[in-house]
Amino acid sequence: MVNTIKFNQDGLIPAIIQDYSSGQVLMMAYMNEESLKRTVETGKTWFYSRSRQTLWMKGETSGHIQNVKEIRYDCDQDSLLVIVEQIGAACHTGHYSCFYRDLEGNEKTTPVFDSSKVYTGKEGPGILFELYEVIADRKIKRPEGSYTTYLFNEGIDKILKKVGEETAEVIIAAKNPDNAELVYETSDLLYHLLVLLNEKGVDLSDIFTELRSRR
Repeated sequence: MVNTIKFNQDGLIPAIIQDYSSGQVLMMAYMNEESLKRTVETGKTWFYSRSRQTLWMKGETSGHIQNVKEIRYDCDQDSLLVIVEQIGAACHTGHYSCFYRDLEGNEKTTPVFDSSKVYTGKEGPGILFELYEVIADRKIKRPEGSYTTYLFNEGIDKILKKVGEETAEVIIAAKNPDNAELVYETSDLLYHLLVLLNEKGVDLSDIFTELRSRR
């Protein structure tokens, strides 16, 4: 480990956590020398709680762990950038990122970056949380002309019918040699499932937590 990293007078250093697949900033927390050491050794993020004065691992109880891809430090050597694969939501509120409000307190449902410009590899699960929040916003605001608004206005039976139809489309697409149609129909199914989860008040993080428990 680089011995020139500068911890403050309390032995701490701020760590900014970034999603490796999208570039989205997820959260900020503090590390001390021991939590940084554990982060390097385990490949999971560990932090120091100033209020509890103890070390804690992200996702230890929720299952929303962060798999560390890379750690960098800034030009002044007094802050860290930790690039991670985020499992589930980074924020304890259930939002994918802790930075989900503007200065007026309004919740923002869209990312503050253009992922097409900051990332050229494969997408990560963060897009599911982004889409889930956009759908949740549509449910509240019901903008005219939105297909999502139409589904919510029609109610649970219509949503369930669409889930059934898209499931059948996935099955049919899977029989074709070209996987492009399977990708397209699976995306349709996932979208309608996210609408269903919103309609039933099920948080997407609960699904990831359940999947994590089965691993």
